[in-house]
Amino acid sequence: MKNNFIKYLFIVVVILLIVFAVFKINKDNSKNEEENSGENNKKQETTVAQDLRLAIVNYDSINPILSKNSNVQDISRIVFEPLITLSKDYKPEGCLATEWSISGDNSYIIKLRDNVKWHDGSSFTSKDVQFTIDKLKNIDSIYSANVQHVVQVEVIDDYTIKITLDGKDPYFEYNLTFPILSNNFYLEQDFQTTEKNNVPMGTGMYKIVSNQGGVITLKKNQNWWNLESKNAKVEEIKVNLYGSMGDAYNAFKMGNLDLLVTQNNDLEKYVGTIGYNKIDFKGREYDFLAMNCSNTFLSDVNVRKAVNFSIDKENIIATVFNGKYYSMDFPLDYGMWLYNSESSSSGYNPDQAKQLLIDSGWEYNKGYWQKKENYKTLKLAFNLTVNSDNEARTRVAEIIKANLEAIGIPVNITKVSSANYSNILQNKNYELLIAGTNIGLSPNLNTYLGEGNIANFTNDECTELLKEISNITDNEKLKEKYQDVANLYKEQSPYKSLYINQKSMICSTNLRADIIPNNYSIYYNIENWYREI
Repeated sequence: MKNNFIKYLFIVVVILLIVFAVFKINKDNSKNEEENSGENNKKQETTVAQDLRLAIVNYDSINPILSKNSNVQDISRIVFEPLITLSKDYKPEGCLATEWSISGDNSYIIKLRDNVKWHDGSSFTSKDVQFTIDKLKNIDSIYSANVQHVVQVEVIDDYTIKITLDGKDPYFEYNLTFPILSNNFYLEQDFQTTEKNNVPMGTGMYKIVSNQGGVITLKKNQNWWNLESKNAKVEEIKVNLYGSMGDAYNAFKMGNLDLLVTQNNDLEKYVGTIGYNKIDFKGREYDFLAMNCSNTFLSDVNVRKAVNFSIDKENIIATVFNGKYYSMDFPLDYGMWLYNSESSSSGYNPDQAKQLLIDSGWEYNKGYWQKKENYKTLKLAFNLTVNSDNEARTRVAEIIKANLEAIGIPVNITKVSSANYSNILQNKNYELLIAGTNIGLSPNLNTYLGEGNIANFTNDECTELLKEISNITDNEKLKEKYQDVANLYKEQSPYKSLYINQKSMICSTNLRADIIPNNYSIYYNIENWYREI
């Protein structure tokens, strides 16, 4: 009996222990769930800042047509608006203009939005466009070139305007990207000196509310015409003014800026390598090798193609620019919607270069490519002209010389001053020449392939293609024709496209943004940007 009692007692104790253990486990699990839930709630309760912090270095004026500062021009995109804006792939889109069409050979009829208000609540009209163009034609502005061919601006009615040019320009719509300013705002004011330029007004998503103490403050424009984007998350933008890029870098490192745009290829030396996000994109500084097609040797397309194939531009980019420039295949190879960047690359192929020379009747003998014509022995060799004041291009010239001599073509580098270089380029008095330009926003290729182009290149097929392009309005047909031009550019090789510079945007890791910058704007989709704190 006693043994049974002990047995039953043992069983009861075991059951109690099991019950206690289950209770304890459930209690701990419940506690963990509460803790995890608390942590998740904390994550969900992340505070979204109502402001964004930007920078202007070496500030001059916030008036966008008086300023020559690239930071001001970037920020002006969200304060002031143009007639026509450009998409991420540089396609024209209506902004203050809803429609535009060519009237005759040299006039544009432009229809304006009738629901746009200036930041003070007054109405935007055709007179504001007329006023802005008049100012651009009479002051020194970075946008003056946009209207240099405008000879007359006629106000048809409050929302229709006619612009007449001094000749036909099929690309003029790309010039209508300058910011429009208010006529009434500047009445009876000296446009260039008035204090109103400290807080000018626009029609854009944000308006300037103050400019003092080294800070320009922008507020969201509650009356913006663009209803789809008026619910921008950022209510206020603080634009801090800095005397040097070094000061801006320090402010960024200290967490006082949300983003910064720079062309500095040694950026990491100033801001380190961690603690931020970096977006690289193509700049505007485009360099290429021009081949004078009127030269005896370079008039032969195979010789031009041989020069093209012999140059290792990837090595140039790695050696001269530390790998931080972009390789270029065509003048429109910068994100332009009309060009397919995968279709016209000529590559680096020394063996192919040699074969092209052989195909053209050249023979490699005693260290030279030689050919007999009219009882004379010709030796293939070139002079390469470069601006001696441009250190990077002189280094590029040395590499091109080494590349060409590696396949047996001697090269003499002629280094000239900037003044002499300009004369040589203008008179086309060269054989090979390293040239460069700041690429514009339009797909105009006349500089390279049109009448009087840099390389003295003439080709009936190319002339006809450019003529067709100037009269096509259908986008798909236009893309096809531009692709034909790109293929012809590759086949005829009047130039060797080399590289374009790299720009970078560095962003705080707290910035939540779909950032797709280009040379027209860095603030695409800003209505969806915000900063977590």
